[in-house]
Amino acid sequence: MRQPLILPVLLGLLGLLVLPPSGPVRADDEDHDRARDAVLAQRARPLAEILGRIAATMPGKVLDAELETEDGRALYELKILTPDGRLVELSVDAATGAILEREEE
Repeated sequence: MRQPLILPVLLGLLGLLVLPPSGPVRADDEDHDRARDAVLAQRARPLAEILGRIAATMPGKVLDAELETEDGRALYELKILTPDGRLVELSVDAATGAILEREEE
């Protein structure tokens, strides 16, 4: 008599749930780790806080946010799509939230 394949299939699926994903670390993961480390070291404010400050003066949808270091200073580079369709790129001091540079495309 043939045994049903349900048990081996279920065990295989369970293995997929418990094993960590394999493969290379994505750049997004590394960026997140660097940002978290900067916030913990008090070199940067949390991105959510910075975005809240920016939204008060510049409404729109944040398309991209990156944490960069320039001359030893942590900067958030933001790309924002404004409600009227303009693309605005901001360079923001990550420690203070001050807008250092603004470019419109």
